[in-house]
Amino acid sequence: MDLKDKVAVVTGSGRGLGRAYAEALGAAGASVVVNAVNAGAAAEAVKAVEAAGGRAVSVVAPVGSAETAEQLVETAVSAFGRIDTMVTNAGILRDRTLWKMTDDDFDDVIRVHLRGTFTCARAAAVRMREQGEGGRLVLIASPAGQRGNFGQTNYAAAKAGIVAMARTWAMELAKADITANAIVPVAATDMTRTIPVFAPYIEEAERTGDPLPDWIRKNEGLGTVEDVASLVVFLASDDSAGITGQAIGIGGDRLALWSHPQEKTVALADGGWSAAAIAEHWSPQVRSELESYGLTPPKAPGSAH
Repeated sequence: MDLKDKVAVVTGSGRGLGRAYAEALGAAGASVVVNAVNAGAAAEAVKAVEAAGGRAVSVVAPVGSAETAEQLVETAVSAFGRIDTMVTNAGILRDRTLWKMTDDDFDDVIRVHLRGTFTCARAAAVRMREQGEGGRLVLIASPAGQRGNFGQTNYAAAKAGIVAMARTWAMELAKADITANAIVPVAATDMTRTIPVFAPYIEEAERTGDPLPDWIRKNEGLGTVEDVASLVVFLASDDSAGITGQAIGIGGDRLALWSHPQEKTVALADGGWSAAAIAEHWSPQVRSELESYGLTPPKAPGSAH
């Protein structure tokens, strides 16, 4: 991929997945605005992008407010003349079960993930429409938003909302040739280390220095941050024109297209449904069609659990 004429903003790119995205974009030739709340991390990310072959500047500010979003876009335009891609990666965790989660726990995560995605995408879309040459919104979702995850009411809700926004913006921005897609990444990071089903495998790989086992890279799609970054580069490129409104999973050796929610089974009753009629129909007809939920523990080939 040749992105030498492209300019991208990557929020939350001081470390982890965000930094991998910024480096990969730089390696493809893009100019990148990196963003972090820590000045040292931002400076290191700028150096990494430049070492990879791109140009970079930084904005040190927390994502969430309209002011930060506008600053990110204005920095891209002032430093590099335009903006072509907005990657909304910034995020935090405040994991608690429902009965222990405080208002602040909920609001903080929603502000950074969901509101931050909204404000940054809005600021980018305004500028992209003014430029009149299309653009790319690359929104970072999560398996937790697709499936739910214990202790992550706030995070799962925000990530599910991000995918819904991608579908909505795909419609709203189509005439301006601006695509909007959500990535569902799975990689060994500080965030995924907090997910019980993945933590033991990440910790074992870090302890031994060995790569993650082949079966988990393929069956679960769990790999390194570098495994995920190629999808961001593709979606930022001209080759992804026409791909919009999608949720695309990537991790390890696995690339997947997530389905959209839709009616699975439908029944009709003349005049509508009474509670008793619903109960009669529900078992056994509907009961056998119920969906699973939650992230399930990885299962190695041949294992009993």
